[in-house]
Amino acid sequence: MHEEVQHYYGKELQQSSDLKTSACCTLAPPPKHIQEALKLIHDEVVIKYYGCGLTIPNQLKGLKILDLGSGSGRDCYIAAQLVGEQGQVVGVDMTPEQLEVANKHLEYHRERFGYQKSNVTFVKGNIEQLDKLGFEPESFDLIISNCVINLATDKQKVLNDAYKLLKKGGEMYFSDVYADRRFPKTLQNNPILWGECLSGALYWNDFLNFAKKAGFTDPRVVEDKPIAVNNEEIEALMGEIKVYSVTYRLFKIDGLESDCEDYGQAVAYKGTVEGAPHAFDLDNHHHFPKGKLVSVCGNTYKMLHDTRYRDAFDFYGTWDTHYGIFEGCGGNIPFTTTLDGSSPGVSCC
Repeated sequence: MHEEVQHYYGKELQQSSDLKTSACCTLAPPPKHIQEALKLIHDEVVIKYYGCGLTIPNQLKGLKILDLGSGSGRDCYIAAQLVGEQGQVVGVDMTPEQLEVANKHLEYHRERFGYQKSNVTFVKGNIEQLDKLGFEPESFDLIISNCVINLATDKQKVLNDAYKLLKKGGEMYFSDVYADRRFPKTLQNNPILWGECLSGALYWNDFLNFAKKAGFTDPRVVEDKPIAVNNEEIEALMGEIKVYSVTYRLFKIDGLESDCEDYGQAVAYKGTVEGAPHAFDLDNHHHFPKGKLVSVCGNTYKMLHDTRYRDAFDFYGTWDTHYGIFEGCGGNIPFTTTLDGSSPGVSCC
């Protein structure tokens, strides 16, 4: 399958319009600061870009970033502008044709960005063998990937290696395709469906288990949208299987719990994260307006306090008192809760 993917993205596809479905296409326009960064990127790099989401979070100044499956280098060159000349971006890809495009324009982008030296490096390698590429453990602040992990055959290995390469407090922020059920082997062995980012898509619950097993205890969804395949022949093969483009952020933080636990803590956003002067969104259900005191669970507190976002928030509360599950986060007590023996909301499995 690795050879099939290399052939598909190196030989058969010449530009994003050659894709047979919309699975490997970004579904929403990027924010303004990303659009501005795109203006400085070479046309050939943009034309040969394939992705299903936005994998560039904010607050990147000075970070060291690893891009898994960097392709023609589009996201690397966006990130290179946002980390600044003192930051560093490394792209890993196994397709020679894509790497050739990415490397061909290193000097072009250095000049466009006004840097004394390039802060981007591209490495030939398989993302399932990150442990063989000479990277030091805990050497990256952020790992990104855009619609590539679904193309890997050993996704657990990718997540395991990514966790080891992240510094404490670092994160993996990536977009990919997920399915509402497991694809049958017959479709997984179809090179076109695999290359189109469909039959390699993980069943969402398998992904959550893989991520937690790797050490990413509390995966957070940033954005998710259903994908319209827009190809009758492929839709007929897929039948009832539904696929989604999802952006996840996975933090490497000591002490995260499997559930959202309440310690009576709160945070207030200062409005200082670049590109988010009025409000900051941690994920799709944590919105922090500037200046507003917001109650948070222990995990969310840590995701803000133990990461690069720490200086952007004021923090309130301690870990001294535990109040049970954070309200609204599920995991209610399963036992009888009233003296008359009734237990509202509890049902049999």
